[in-house]
Amino acid sequence: MKTPANESPHTTSTAAPSAVWLAEGQSSQRDMLASLQTLKAQSDTPFNIIASHRHNRPEIFEFADSVYREPSASAADSDEQAMLEPLEPLMPRWQFVLEQAQKNNVKVLLTGRNGIDYEAYRQAFETAGIRLLTGATSVAALEAIDDKFAFMQQCHQHDIPVAEAWRFDNVAELEALLATHGHQPLCVKPVTGIFAQGFWRLGKVQDAGKETSEPYDSFEHLYFTEEKKINTTQFINAYANSVMVRERPIPMLLMPYLSGQEYSIDVVCEYGEVLAAITRYKTGKIQHIGYEQSVMDVVIPLIKAFGCDGIVSVQTKADDDGQHRVLEINSRPSGGIDYTTHSGVDLTQVGFGYWLGLTDKPKLADIAQQIIPCQVRSIMVSVKIEEDASE
Repeated sequence: MKTPANESPHTTSTAAPSAVWLAEGQSSQRDMLASLQTLKAQSDTPFNIIASHRHNRPEIFEFADSVYREPSASAADSDEQAMLEPLEPLMPRWQFVLEQAQKNNVKVLLTGRNGIDYEAYRQAFETAGIRLLTGATSVAALEAIDDKFAFMQQCHQHDIPVAEAWRFDNVAELEALLATHGHQPLCVKPVTGIFAQGFWRLGKVQDAGKETSEPYDSFEHLYFTEEKKINTTQFINAYANSVMVRERPIPMLLMPYLSGQEYSIDVVCEYGEVLAAITRYKTGKIQHIGYEQSVMDVVIPLIKAFGCDGIVSVQTKADDDGQHRVLEINSRPSGGIDYTTHSGVDLTQVGFGYWLGLTDKPKLADIAQQIIPCQVRSIMVSVKIEEDASE
């Protein structure tokens, strides 16, 4: 049985303050560290804030009390830069972080983008008295979350409304699916991926010289790339002739395109229980922050079904009938988690205040009452950094 954060069997060392560690994340690490510094300034109990990344990121590190460079030459580093680097025998990331965390009296570790790497060694972190936050509590759960087809199937098993999807691994399978499901608006996306990479809405082609509904211009998808629209025939042709796909097959999903409002939900959770959450949706460049109960009615059983643990984000989208359907779980904080601070509820502080033992266990009903609906526009800022010859 899992032990809640404030009932840890490990005693806190009196030799040094406790510490919290944020390992390399996707795009919210800097904002979360800033929130933790605010929490630290307001707390009567001292604690240290540690950050790590495999690259030199001074704009992130400036909000940490201590910083570490994570081992980077690893097959687990899947971005383009890491793929170009020669692989060398290095200490595994999880082992490096664990050893340094023990030296620094770390009590809470948020793993960020590499949760599966750490999750496989959960027992080692728990033995060291470290509350490990990977987004779930097993490798199997994280793999099911990452694989969007397996994710959909598990949602069906738990009667959770989810966007339908059909997997294809080659052109023949895609064309067969289109023959069956092509009567409706469709989209495609990879089985695994982030940041809408590989997502496209499919448009219908001209039929006998007569335009059907949604005829996407041949040039439009090259010019208005953010619209993510492509002519179906052109997608098939590009997919069939792709050297990239031929050399590194990419499992894809064909899905009905849902026409309703899309929501992003930031969730603080513990062993499948939602402790706090904020919902948001976007119109143009404006984020609308609040708490939508009809969305949460889908999110709460979803978090329970996958045993989510830590700070995660969920995407939902409404169908033609207004039913909110789950698109995916991201087993890490969203890039927009800092938007929550404008609602009067800072989810980073809510979660870590509890896991560090500074506050009582949050109650979702109480948090929901504290949220002040608001509108937020994100802006770009610049940070001066010093040149690092090692990069």
